[in-house]
Amino acid sequence: MRFSVFTASTPDWTPQEAARNIAAQGWDGIEWRITDQEDATPPGFWAGNRSTWPLTGLEDSLPDIARITAESGLAMSGLGGYAQSSNAADVERMLRATATLGAGQVRVTMPSNDVADYRVVADRTRGELSDHTALAAELGVKVLIELHHRTITPSASAAMRIIDRFDPAHIGVIHDLGNLIIEGNELTRAALSILGDHLAHVHVKNAVWKPTGEVGPHGDVRWAPEWASLRGGQASVPDYFRALREFGYDGWVTLEDFTTQLPLEERLRDALALFHELRDAPVDAV
Repeated sequence: MRFSVFTASTPDWTPQEAARNIAAQGWDGIEWRITDQEDATPPGFWAGNRSTWPLTGLEDSLPDIARITAESGLAMSGLGGYAQSSNAADVERMLRATATLGAGQVRVTMPSNDVADYRVVADRTRGELSDHTALAAELGVKVLIELHHRTITPSASAAMRIIDRFDPAHIGVIHDLGNLIIEGNELTRAALSILGDHLAHVHVKNAVWKPTGEVGPHGDVRWAPEWASLRGGQASVPDYFRALREFGYDGWVTLEDFTTQLPLEERLRDALALFHELRDAPVDAV
């Protein structure tokens, strides 16, 4: 396994600072966040994030992305894109940027599962992905779809319903531990087996459900998810690594940490130490 950081997790740092600091800690790679975002002060994970490259005019930024990454000595574990599958122009822009940068793979966002007819949306998305994977094959890169709550691919089973007809050389799945706490959780070993050769990438974060303090009209307690530290969420990160290793996964494992209890530099350093410990320990000791 090789370890990288998704720069959605590093909102306080400029791209130069993110690459330099991530490399100095000993990470293997970086996953650049690319999207048009709203301004925010102070910077946040999803708005005002200083480690984010804008999608608009992305081509003009590619030389700087390549230079900053190369100067740090980091590899790119992929591009963290937000282009919707339904937006062919944006997906093509991201695929071509991935090829130019040699990043290998890029996330394409799936539509919401809050729809009147899931089957209609799923069929339309398969058609879109057919076009995207054809271009990906031509460019020598891979489309990634993520197991993500409130999309049509919240689970491994749901993802395979969308992409099982496609060649895993050109499209794969991001298995995301924290997202699955919110929606789509399946026994990890089973989920990895379901994905098979389509398992292409791994994101690691954690989450927890907590009561909101509100009570519904029938006395039902209302709950909501929130992000948690790697050790403090409902998912067991050690159990997750054990399952990945037993499955034989040896690809990129990318940190997404949307918590703020620890300072940014400290939480990245702590995560890397944990990842190394879990990767290198005997499987039966994890």
